[in-house]
Amino acid sequence: MSRIAYVNGRYLPQAAAVVNIEDRGYQFGDGVYEVVHVYGGRLIDADLHLARLERSLREISIPMPLTRRALTAVWLEIMRLNRVREGLIYMQITRGVARREHAFPEPAPKPAVVVTIRRLPPYPRDAEVAATAAITRPDQRWKRCDIKSLNLLPNVLAKAAAHQAGAAEALLFDRDGRVTEGAASTVWMVDRAGLLRTRSLDHAVLPGCTRAALVGLMAEAGIAWRERGFDTAELAAAREIFLTSASSFVKPVVRLDGRPVGDGRVGPLTKALFSLFAHHVQGAARNAPAPA
Repeated sequence: MSRIAYVNGRYLPQAAAVVNIEDRGYQFGDGVYEVVHVYGGRLIDADLHLARLERSLREISIPMPLTRRALTAVWLEIMRLNRVREGLIYMQITRGVARREHAFPEPAPKPAVVVTIRRLPPYPRDAEVAATAAITRPDQRWKRCDIKSLNLLPNVLAKAAAHQAGAAEALLFDRDGRVTEGAASTVWMVDRAGLLRTRSLDHAVLPGCTRAALVGLMAEAGIAWRERGFDTAELAAAREIFLTSASSFVKPVVRLDGRPVGDGRVGPLTKALFSLFAHHVQGAARNAPAPA
């Protein structure tokens, strides 16, 4: 079956889905995107992703092109047309089509909207199976990483370096050696004293939706953690490291820069949080099954 995409109000075979060459997303990266995990026919944390999408658009002065309800309907229809129950929805919104000039065009064009979906293999049921390796790299991104923009070249280069090193993710650090985030994830660690930590939110990091969902789950479960940053030396000495993202949920890191993290196995807190989030994905009321 041909994959179906949504492009500016139309559902089209992906091979026939095109955008104008003067779309500002293509010319300037002038737009934002969101990624939503589909698990068992459920949209995972859709409300968090919609809120972040609205914020990103607001920060770069692009109006929301569809209401939340209409956009959710598009996501559900893309799932239905492509018969996907486990996968990733990718959505991109740009400022639209205009003559190539750096300033915002006047009058403002209609924002362009593209939605696609792809299948994923079933998510691992065991944290050990999900465990991976990571490397550290300098953070070369722009100064507004809190906006989920289309400008991802530094992330691409960091991911490429990770793959060349036999790792799945690159953990980025700033000029002071402070860890910011992964190329496509939030970084968490259990320090030598046993405290779970992640960096506080600011312009240097994306406010992760999976991070937010996990924070809520930990509050309900009475699991302590701190918004406290750390440097690469502290990260190298961590008992446990894991990542959160919409594509991988809670992902353990057992090797960093070629060396084992802790004893080289998934730690007990990471295992507990992996299971906690798996339960959230599989049956939480907020992730109710999509309508038939």
